Amino acid sequence: MTDSALAQAIKDFARQLGFQLAGFTTPESPPHIQTYEHWLQENRHADMSYLARPDAVAKRANPRQILPECQTILVLGVPYSPPDRLPKPGQPHTGRVAAYAWGDDYHDVLPPRLRAIIEFIEQQVGHPVPNRYYTDTGPILERDLAQRAGLGWIGRNTCLISPRHGSYFLLAEILLGLALPVDEPTRTDHCGTCTRCVDACPTHCIRPDRTLDAGRCISYLTIENKGEIPEEFHHHWSDWVFGCDICQVVCPWNIRFAAHQQPDPAFSPRAGVPYPNLIEVCELTPVEFNARFKNSPIRRAKRQGYIRNALAVLGNSSGKQAIKAVKTASQDEDPLIREHAYRALSQLGRSS
Repeated sequence: MTDSALAQAIKDFARQLGFQLAGFTTPESPPHIQTYEHWLQENRHADMSYLARPDAVAKRANPRQILPECQTILVLGVPYSPPDRLPKPGQPHTGRVAAYAWGDDYHDVLPPRLRAIIEFIEQQVGHPVPNRYYTDTGPILERDLAQRAGLGWIGRNTCLISPRHGSYFLLAEILLGLALPVDEPTRTDHCGTCTRCVDACPTHCIRPDRTLDAGRCISYLTIENKGEIPEEFHHHWSDWVFGCDICQVVCPWNIRFAAHQQPDPAFSPRAGVPYPNLIEVCELTPVEFNARFKNSPIRRAKRQGYIRNALAVLGNSSGKQAIKAVKTASQDEDPLIREHAYRALSQLGRSS
């Protein structure tokens, strides 16, 4: 089998496993590493200090520091359900969860598939191949690598956008100690002069250099942020309790192409997850939370973060049910939950 035939066979096998996007690139330094370093210097990474660790920055600048034998990187993309595939119900006190988190946690779903690809490669070449694989877990600039592997371009909203499929994809990478033909990078910026994502972002987190001010991003504030939600943002994010899809929903490339996507079954919506009842969320015990969100990305926020987010949304609502739920939360053992319950009660008092 020629190198080109092997590369194509690997892509075909990856697509059988659900990776609709697949491409090869080199382990050379990513083109936007200086932008990333400047972003860190400006402290736009908020409290995510792990991103600025010198060893992690060095590995992002040079993937061979992760795998010295690396000769090729396989970059993969698996689709998840577009958020407009499941319209929000009209019931009051309903929250919203980012669509990638509707089903199983990709951190659990994708690694076995990546290992299967490695086994396939080793079977084809007849010997072990040095490798490392990641899915949003390793110190690499995965969107840079994806663009260089021809999967799409990095949009103004910082998402990787495929010109044929949109941006509702989860990315994964396999570093290989094996030389294979690489794909042509995506060179065209198809965002043009469009600023819909910038204009739609309620917290104005998208910066002119196509980076995010993480401390202003709803996804960061509802997931990675483990402390209080700054009060200046309480009135701005509508009903988001885990993540945010706004900058993707308004993107013309998703409006045009995402409706035709066939999402991976592993990420199909679980009952009650996409649009949770916020009254019920505030009543979740630790045992109930862990049981309901077993193998779900929502566990990343933990019970305290998930209820904190629900209280931030309820503070902008009204009604006796909301007041009762918030009062119940104000007696919770967790001090962060109590603090946000007091804030919500204050907001509800002003609106009543």
